[in-house]
Amino acid sequence: MGRRKWLFGGFLLFLHQAASAATSYTHHPMTHTDHTSATPPCDTTLGPMVRGYILHLRLERNLSANTIEAYRNDLAHLEAFLRSHGLSPAGVRLEHLQQFAASLHDQGITPKSQARVLSGVRSFFRYLVIDGYISDDPTELLEWPSLGEHLPEVLSLQEIDRMEQSIDLSRWEGQRNKAIIEVLFSCGLRVSELVGLRMSALYLDDGYLRVSGKGSKERLVPVSAAAVRELRLWFLDRNLMRIKPGEDDYVFLNRRGAHLTRTMILIMVKRQAAAAGITKTISPHTLRHSFATELLRGGADLRAIRAMLGHESIATTQIYTHISNESLRQAILSHHPRNIMPHGH
Repeated sequence: MGRRKWLFGGFLLFLHQAASAATSYTHHPMTHTDHTSATPPCDTTLGPMVRGYILHLRLERNLSANTIEAYRNDLAHLEAFLRSHGLSPAGVRLEHLQQFAASLHDQGITPKSQARVLSGVRSFFRYLVIDGYISDDPTELLEWPSLGEHLPEVLSLQEIDRMEQSIDLSRWEGQRNKAIIEVLFSCGLRVSELVGLRMSALYLDDGYLRVSGKGSKERLVPVSAAAVRELRLWFLDRNLMRIKPGEDDYVFLNRRGAHLTRTMILIMVKRQAAAAGITKTISPHTLRHSFATELLRGGADLRAIRAMLGHESIATTQIYTHISNESLRQAILSHHPRNIMPHGH
């Protein structure tokens, strides 16, 4: 079965069955880790409030350790601001938060990171209201920085094929890397989901994977015949490896027999794109974007794509409609008779 046929055909029937067994995860923009500047952990002046808030995130919202750490690190910006201005959370007003937002800009923090920090601050103050530390939420009228509309890069099927064809399969990691690229594209996984993928979560004969997404929420993901083939070829090499104790359930390993890191995947994907002559700025997430865009172009329902990607909100998935519409616009412009110069002119 060709890759395109998989993405646009039998996949959707399986997805309808698998999605009912999948659970959504708790999404929050704070889970990104694109900090512009390092900050110390927030663990001093806000004291019991922060400790109670972290406990709330862990026990009541069931967030993962990585997500909680992102909240804690971003909250450090607020803690530093309050300390420098001699403020307690009870004394914070809207104008103070506007000054705080301006200070993030002055530190050279990107609008995207500013929005993430402010989102965490809003979550913190809402917790303080709920838990009775303060009576009013000063973040209610706080405005977010303008992010503009950023459409992520996507790769065509031909570019994906070129990346895979550029891999040197004579090297020990060659088949592993080919399997990684195919799984990222065919299954639309996040890089964190890929590095954490377990052998015990593979049901290749049945055609699906069990993925642990953000907030430790699990979902079922259909896997294409192409990805199954590349995985089984990788397992032939993997079975010959000496695997470190405690690492034997990870699908993808490095040459020392330990599981891969996100940085390792990033370096490999960028290197393989360069080897394929692709000049776009890409990352492992580009393969996820490409997966979703190809599904949309093939007529997949937005809600089916949402279930496949593990998005909590359909609004997150709608970015792919903008990508698809922009591609349609470019195709129309390049083929419209008004934009084609007649011969002889």
